[in-house]
Amino acid sequence: MPQNRKQGLIFGILMSVTMAYGMEVYNVAWKMGVPTMPGGFSNLTNGVFLAALAEASYMWLFVLLFSSLWGTRGGAALARRIVDPARDGALVQGVARSCCTVLVMCPTMSLVASILFNVVLGGMPSAQLPAIWVGTVIKNYPMALLWNLFAAGPVSRLVFEKYFSHVGEPTAASGAVRGDSD
Repeated sequence: MPQNRKQGLIFGILMSVTMAYGMEVYNVAWKMGVPTMPGGFSNLTNGVFLAALAEASYMWLFVLLFSSLWGTRGGAALARRIVDPARDGALVQGVARSCCTVLVMCPTMSLVASILFNVVLGGMPSAQLPAIWVGTVIKNYPMALLWNLFAAGPVSRLVFEKYFSHVGEPTAASGAVRGDSD
């Protein structure tokens, strides 16, 4: 996982893009009424993915901004309160951190989406924002948690590890050969 600020930024961008796109697919499908049709999400069309791509093209910036400001640190701080590194393995610690980060980021991004899509673009009265926000959190939280744990997190880690798998390994130019000892 990230070992320095540059790697942290790259991993943050990967997570932001994958989370934003997955959540936009989900929310665009809801806006189009897909879950209410017979067959539910089996009625997704290419139009849903295209519309989600348009929204995710800027929403990932909000995700990156707010996760950098407080989401990642807040999630890590909450996770430290519930896991014990001496007792809990790396998997439990990672799952706890992911869940706690979603616990911070879902309400944050639901507020951003409520303001942007419902109040600014949708014309809803701003006095209704608290109710809209609560409804948005209720709708988004289960998907955000599952998407983070089973799609965005694993895909982002896989891409990150592929990209940085060479870091720290000796190169042929340095004359070092892996596995050799003096």
